[in-house]
Amino acid sequence: MAPRKTVGILGGGQLGRMLTHPAALLGIPLLILDSGDYTPAKQTLLAPQPHSHPDGPFTSEQHIRELASKCDILTVEIEHVNADVLEAVEKEGLCEVQPSPKTIRLIQDKYEQKKYLAERGIPVAPFEGLPATPREEDVVALADKLGLPIMLKAKTLAYDGRGNSPLQSIDSAAIKASLAHLGDRPLYAEGWAPFVKEVAVMVVRNKEGEVRSYDAVETIHRESILRVCLAPLRGEKGVNQRARELAEKAVGHLEGAGIFGVEMFLMADGTLLLNEIAPRPHNSGHHTIEACLTSQFENHLRAILSYPLGSTALRVPSAAMINILGSSSSMDPIHAMADSALSVPGAAVHLYGKAESRKARKMGHITLTAESDAELTDRLRTILLAQPDSDTNWIDPIAPPPPSPSHSHAKPLVGIIMGSDSDLPVMIPATKILDQFNIPYELTITSAHRTPERMVKYAKAAAGRGLRAIIAGAGGAAHLPGMVASETSLPVIGVPVKASVLDGVDSLYSIVQMPRGIPCATVGINNSTNAALLAVRILGTSIPALQEATEAYSKKLEEEVLGKVERLEEIGWEKYAEGLKN
Repeated sequence: MAPRKTVGILGGGQLGRMLTHPAALLGIPLLILDSGDYTPAKQTLLAPQPHSHPDGPFTSEQHIRELASKCDILTVEIEHVNADVLEAVEKEGLCEVQPSPKTIRLIQDKYEQKKYLAERGIPVAPFEGLPATPREEDVVALADKLGLPIMLKAKTLAYDGRGNSPLQSIDSAAIKASLAHLGDRPLYAEGWAPFVKEVAVMVVRNKEGEVRSYDAVETIHRESILRVCLAPLRGEKGVNQRARELAEKAVGHLEGAGIFGVEMFLMADGTLLLNEIAPRPHNSGHHTIEACLTSQFENHLRAILSYPLGSTALRVPSAAMINILGSSSSMDPIHAMADSALSVPGAAVHLYGKAESRKARKMGHITLTAESDAELTDRLRTILLAQPDSDTNWIDPIAPPPPSPSHSHAKPLVGIIMGSDSDLPVMIPATKILDQFNIPYELTITSAHRTPERMVKYAKAAAGRGLRAIIAGAGGAAHLPGMVASETSLPVIGVPVKASVLDGVDSLYSIVQMPRGIPCATVGINNSTNAALLAVRILGTSIPALQEATEAYSKKLEEEVLGKVERLEEIGWEKYAEGLKN
């Protein structure tokens, strides 16, 4: 076997630290350049003999050249590096650099990055450059052109919201405050993007041009800092795939190999606007360590070393990442957050080994995995409530509390729908069964005839919202179950409801006689109990605990019948029959 190539990393922070884990497992030698001998990345992997991790700034030409002389490939864990030196190192044949220094330079300037992507047909928010020394009248002119509000942004050295200043008015004091906040840096202005969600997609690309994306995630920020990621992205039908395709297309226009973090906005009309790209592992991909078959960190190493790319598929149906931020100079809150997560099932704690805490500094993260969105939400709420800045006004929309009795769950696995409120008495037994199995569900009315648009919208969005089965009750013509089945990929179980005529047989026949290619299960007339039990069995194929619960339910039925047999033999059928009358 050929000897492993040595990889040099510019930057020794938490991203470098998480690169050391797969490197150790794959036997990939790493050399890490950063100031100090005990940075987060240097703590977790020894340098290959006879070398030691170099001590010095990762922007220093001298130190970069020294590192390059000992490595086969250089890569970055932060884009704020000296791209000119990296380009010279590669041109001189001293060391390969991935991703391309050209790509790193482009991404370092957010304005040039946005121009480059827009010229290649990637949808972005409207934007305009500002002069090197912007005056108030320059900002006013752009506000007139782009419309208020606008976002003033630094072109370079901006991350985690640093370098952004929203401008709500063209008041002189407001403009001066924004310009002062951004300091003496080159700026540009961006039109406001009234998004409904912020989205991110991790994309890995190897040197041969093969591209793979991970499931999109919803990214939730607070005070411009990423706090929570939810995977996979939930929403209207196809939004996850559309986000992945846009991210892959954007990365396809860049040069070089590695992992790329692509941030975008989901707008109210369902369109996606690309915000920016990071040419390195990204905070929005940390969940991939536990939640995916191959983490973003391992795939970054595979890509730059021309190893086969690993699968990006999720291991679990639902996952989340929660950042652990410093709240003060004390480490006590950090350890308290980490310790509280240890009692939460599916939680994995990652502390970054940083010696000093300060407010809003990223000190670690927690990954959560679960069998369903509802299970994830319960666990996520527990962790968020344990954070020092816990605020239920912020937490409730992200991880809602359990619903009140007789109200729909915010993260249902089963949808119970009916064509009319007159069907409700028939459908209530289904809710009792789902309650018995602790399955989250929602119950609502949607008519195939009176609210057809609502019905179609519900059916098309169901899978993307995390539902896994639909129980549809309908009487008479009973078109609801079949129409819903034609608009969703989920299993649909029809419940024929007995109407005032024909005893529900018409409903039963209507549901059963679906055309070939549009399957729709059905149960006995008015038997929503069996519909719910069938839904439980469907869920049990992917949730082992429900399989066990179903077996326990069947065992209980068996014991009830055997108890009746024993009682019948004990007292005789005459007395038994009298007991049935009473």
